[in-house]
Amino acid sequence: MTPSRALDHLVTQVAADRDRTAFVALFDHYAPRVKALLIRGGASPSAAEELAQETMLAVWRKAHLFDPARASAAAWIFTIARNLRIDSLRRGSPSLYDLDLNLGAEDPAQPDAILSGVQDAAQVRAAMRSLNADQAQAIEMAFFQEQTHTEISQALGVPLGTIKARIRFGMMKLRVFIERDKGGAA
Repeated sequence: MTPSRALDHLVTQVAADRDRTAFVALFDHYAPRVKALLIRGGASPSAAEELAQETMLAVWRKAHLFDPARASAAAWIFTIARNLRIDSLRRGSPSLYDLDLNLGAEDPAQPDAILSGVQDAAQVRAAMRSLNADQAQAIEMAFFQEQTHTEISQALGVPLGTIKARIRFGMMKLRVFIERDKGGAA
């Protein structure tokens, strides 16, 4: 059984038997990945932690809705996380997710580093918007959701070669966009 199929099987075990051991394995595998995805998407570490917890709770509650024929466990779980993040942003009001309870735990980032990071993130978001939807989706699944090309191919029902081409040509477009933007900014 492939690692992806093994993870799919864990979700079906949770759905069928409320298998706590299977859920612990899912949690251990996906919670840190979901948190990292949310942080890369702009959530604060504390918000990402809370949303990752909420995501995994939703996996426990909604495991019966998982269909391995439609998507891999990874795609399903990352979609839940994405939707929860969107819901929290739509609420728009300050919440516990917006609080960073680790204030003072680390040295604060220097202003120039913060500005550089914000500018880089904005540049990548703008570059991603320049891609067609298929390329953007393939790149997001590969780099932000950390799925293999084979997993993406299976989740989208598209041949593996097509996924590789979408990622390759999308990355070429991103490189051109970012290099052009850096050249214009200098």
